[in-house]
Amino acid sequence: MSFCAASVVLALIPLGFILFFALRQGLPALGWAFFTRMPRPVGEPGGGMANAIAGTLILVGLASLIAVPIGVASGIYLSEYRKSLLSTAARFSADVLNGVPSIVIGLFAYSVAVLPFRRFSAAAGGLALGIMMIPLIVRTTEELLNLVPATLRDGALALGATRARAVATVILPAALPGIVTGVLVALARIAGETAPLLFTAFNNRYWSARLDRPISSLTVQVYTYAISPYDDWHRQAWAGATVLIGAVLLFSLLARLATRRLEGMHRP
Repeated sequence: MSFCAASVVLALIPLGFILFFALRQGLPALGWAFFTRMPRPVGEPGGGMANAIAGTLILVGLASLIAVPIGVASGIYLSEYRKSLLSTAARFSADVLNGVPSIVIGLFAYSVAVLPFRRFSAAAGGLALGIMMIPLIVRTTEELLNLVPATLRDGALALGATRARAVATVILPAALPGIVTGVLVALARIAGETAPLLFTAFNNRYWSARLDRPISSLTVQVYTYAISPYDDWHRQAWAGATVLIGAVLLFSLLARLATRRLEGMHRP
């Protein structure tokens, strides 16, 4: 027990140091202007990352629109037809895709969504992030549907429900808390990705919400500011990193709250 407790403490130490260092550097640079103002020209202090925050929300929203329907539907198929050849191939592909480096996915999205149109775009960035979300949602949905007791399905079928209706009205709602948690975990994962966006959405120092144009994002903006020679940009980079950490923590908290709330709704 002592060894296990020491291992837990050692595992938490890196996270504690990262949080402490990021908050110590980033909190002094955070303010209302950071969330509401645009970046200033080179050499001028002040400004903010309002365009990058809005761009990140747009990219995450696009990725969710692509990944959630495909991932959940695929997970349902894998759960219903577990031993089919297509399910075996899809399951193996999802596991492999989960381990593919994000920069490779960025290069793929660059080849299919940037080069043919000869422009970087928010749509290409959303596609790259959506591809990263799909395998995680697929495997999470499948595993959670497999955990639903078979008696629920048998009861629905005994009452005359079709297989599709039993899945839609009985099996899927029973696994919904875990699926929502999996989706939020996938969102937390893509919110901090930089490499795919360098090849797809690129960056934009101006305000833009068009899906066919380059768009700014927090991760790319932090990267750009961090490698610059300007002290003020370094401070803003730490502020952006702090916001990203806060976003990941928020997604994690929402996952827990959603799980508890949905479990309470389904509890007799």
